[in-house]
Amino acid sequence: MSTTQEIALMAHLMRRAGFGSNRDELERLATQGYDATVEQLVDPPDTMPRADEELLFRHIPALETGGPSPVPGAANWLFHMVNTQRPLEEKMAFFWHHVFATGNSKVDNDNHLTIQVRMFREHGMGNYRDLLLRIARNPAMIFWLDNNENHKSSPNENWGRELLELFSLGVGHYTETDVFECARAFTGWTIGGKIPRVPYHRFSWHYEFRPEEHDYGEKTFLGHTGNFNGDDIIEIILQQPACSRFVARHLYNFFVADEAQVPAWNIEPPRDPDAIELLATTLVDSGYELKPVLRTLFLSDFFKDAMYQKVKSPVEVVVGTLRLTGDLRGADPRLIPASQESSYMGQALHDPPSVEGWQTGRDWINSGSVVQRVNFVADQISNVDLPGVQRIVERVVASNGAQLSPEALVDECVDLIGPVDVAPATRQELIAHAEGEGPVATANGDTPRRVGDMLALIAATPEYQFG
Repeated sequence: MSTTQEIALMAHLMRRAGFGSNRDELERLATQGYDATVEQLVDPPDTMPRADEELLFRHIPALETGGPSPVPGAANWLFHMVNTQRPLEEKMAFFWHHVFATGNSKVDNDNHLTIQVRMFREHGMGNYRDLLLRIARNPAMIFWLDNNENHKSSPNENWGRELLELFSLGVGHYTETDVFECARAFTGWTIGGKIPRVPYHRFSWHYEFRPEEHDYGEKTFLGHTGNFNGDDIIEIILQQPACSRFVARHLYNFFVADEAQVPAWNIEPPRDPDAIELLATTLVDSGYELKPVLRTLFLSDFFKDAMYQKVKSPVEVVVGTLRLTGDLRGADPRLIPASQESSYMGQALHDPPSVEGWQTGRDWINSGSVVQRVNFVADQISNVDLPGVQRIVERVVASNGAQLSPEALVDECVDLIGPVDVAPATRQELIAHAEGEGPVATANGDTPRRVGDMLALIAATPEYQFG
């Protein structure tokens, strides 16, 4: 039998390296061991497949069709997040969607956002150099940051600026001249279109290099001079010490603990400089391979000690709840409305508000979004028809015999929904509510309702917002 501490640590790992797990899975993984579970997450075997997208398209063909709305693509991605057996792979795709934020509000061609996310899924745990090269040639990104308007006669700096500011180095590690020279190096990197088969369909894009639009002249970038193209620029960026530290801080902010917002990183020091240095060094030593960095991160003491130091993002709230309750497994038509739940909380998949991505941490919590968060989780977790909730009820009854005291009801539910680290005052409030109806006689038919009500109350606590 695994100890309470082992279960709590495994739950922490699965919340951060995935979207959470139910108690049965946590116990199985704890028996397998923490280190072995980290290895399985970082390098999953072939026997652990991704969600079957072809099955999804056979049952819900509309989710394969691109267009002006991001809803089908968001539903497609929700299907993957809920059903994958490779949670870290999907979490890394979500990580890169935040770092390389691209929005359909401008792209207006959502099938290309789905293609971009598919690229993150397939290569997001590979090599950062390779990922930069891929995103520089990605049609959605090219259009999002106007590199299709970057010509040798009139360089457009938008892609070059964001490559340096938000994707690789951060403010303070380049000059305006570097931005301009970077833009020159990426002239001619554009998109070509295929005429659609029917008049009302969107054009399909592909990357295209147009040599007549490329500036072949000498450029000086970050202290280097030569006839550089975009590939050369990325190689020079990777040589900068600021690059590995910037990527490391993104990983820390996403997986470990909430940091200041990205635009403030040049004036706000990291909350754990030693952790950033360890991750940055591992990144450089591995040749910018990401799996060694992820392995180092999840095995570190600073990660293990960071329980409940991150506010759950809206997507984490939605997907974690669905995985806990066992809802929307498979190709379910309700994926389409469910995919919009996180947008009501402030995080629309395929549609970040700007190239900076989303404001994270406590910025997720405001008077409007917190109501949406609580209502969504409460409606799900109190629904005793869902298999995951039924399993929680079964475990509560099995652990407590014929009668369940208000204190035991609270403690069991707090444990099985998380575990959640509730403050003593919060626990007393929950107990006071449970005492209003007295002990639970587990033999009568009211036990599921009492458990569901308590789970919904726990979902409304401030502590539940942290993961």
